[in-house]
Amino acid sequence: MEREMDRFQDPAELVELLGDWSTARGPLYRRLAAALTKAMRAGDLPHGERLPSERDLARMLQVSRATVVAAYDELRSAGMVDSRRGSGTRVTTEAPKRRPGADGRVPGGRATSIFQRLVDGPGELISLAFAVEPAAPELADVVRELVDEELPELLADVGYHPRGFPPLRETISAYYKEMQLPTVPDQVLVTTGAQQALGLVGQMYLRPGSTVVVESPSWPGCLDVFRAAGAKMISVPLDDEGISADGLAQAFGEHRPALLYVMPTFHNPTGTLMSAHRRSRVAEIAARHEVPVLEDNAYTSSDSACVPPIAAFAPPGAEVLTVGSLAKAVWGGLRIGWVRAPGEITERLARYKVRADLASPVLDQALAARVLPRLDEIADGRAAVMNARLDLLCDLLTEHLPDWRWRRPDGGSALWTELPDTDARVFAQLALRQGVEVVPGAVNDPTGGHDNHIRLPFTFPEETLTELVRRLHRAWLELKRHGPENPTHHPSV
Repeated sequence: MEREMDRFQDPAELVELLGDWSTARGPLYRRLAAALTKAMRAGDLPHGERLPSERDLARMLQVSRATVVAAYDELRSAGMVDSRRGSGTRVTTEAPKRRPGADGRVPGGRATSIFQRLVDGPGELISLAFAVEPAAPELADVVRELVDEELPELLADVGYHPRGFPPLRETISAYYKEMQLPTVPDQVLVTTGAQQALGLVGQMYLRPGSTVVVESPSWPGCLDVFRAAGAKMISVPLDDEGISADGLAQAFGEHRPALLYVMPTFHNPTGTLMSAHRRSRVAEIAARHEVPVLEDNAYTSSDSACVPPIAAFAPPGAEVLTVGSLAKAVWGGLRIGWVRAPGEITERLARYKVRADLASPVLDQALAARVLPRLDEIADGRAAVMNARLDLLCDLLTEHLPDWRWRRPDGGSALWTELPDTDARVFAQLALRQGVEVVPGAVNDPTGGHDNHIRLPFTFPEETLTELVRRLHRAWLELKRHGPENPTHHPSV
């Protein structure tokens, strides 16, 4: 009980809770005091919670110890905390009773900072929380065609199709047939985005205490789905071909997991495209150990079409659930995803889907049915732009941040970057004061590893990428000039 109460004694946990505290106005110590006060009033820092020591919090926030001392003094003067020798500084205020979520904050989890940025909006920061783009130019023409040719018929439809709009399910089936994965519409469940698909699978397969094998690193949004289900996660490292086959076999033999979660197509965050040989090995190992596979192919392009999904390599009777989406390839505002799985699995998933939202929007599904056959054309157009931006980002990093290390991704929209001998959580605080919101790599790892990595999206326009690297360079110089243990910020700054 005491350990749970004192979880924010770890400064990294508290820093994650405070978010972009230093972007407010006024002296740093007052900004920090205000952020802590807000967390206490919201109930995120409950009565009796022990705060980190002044020295530890100063090191993690990259401010002087005097800044934290002054902030704690403000809180003591306001009766919010009390400090005693031997027991540290503890919260003394009681948060007012409120409805869950009444403060507008995203529920807890390692991906909280990412999703909260969607709620708050980017503000004046260059936020690295999401790699997103405006709609593909071709989408406007497809919308006009849909309105001109189908709108009256669509509006005459009842609008409720829990398993998905039939023409879209047929189109998805044809899409997978072209990818060497024979599929019929009964094997397809349409969802409101890929994230809902992942959540439905988590609800169906996982119970408190279940084990999930995941890649390391992985997508934090899905890791939070597994945490919410009460599952334990076992991580297996990646190499240049994808998840380690030997590591996977060892994890299956030792833990008897309920599910394997992988991103074989332009893995997020590394951008790795799993080879056909490795996909075959993964399918064989999972079938031998009778472990269901959840493959997340939310990223797709014409380059990936030549590599069939893992499901195409699975032996008869194996449980492989393939998730797809149009959000990355076409537009994040087109909230249509799907699960392709054995028919009895999609039938069971449909029951969870009905409880979630009855059915996905018909107009969006009709639009998706027209977009999917043009996916290669759209992806080719995007690839040219993205490759140019990736080239620019790599050139800028080579020139201004030559100490940083990265592997050029096979695809995707971000560069997984190693900061040598640096805690990315510490660097994130300096970057924040330069106007950049960095998500430390530990968020992508269920064990908190990869804490010396950050994810750099290259979805920004060229001028923004140039400004981004300029700001990161200033933050890096400050870190190297003074070191993580010797911040120079004065509380009046």
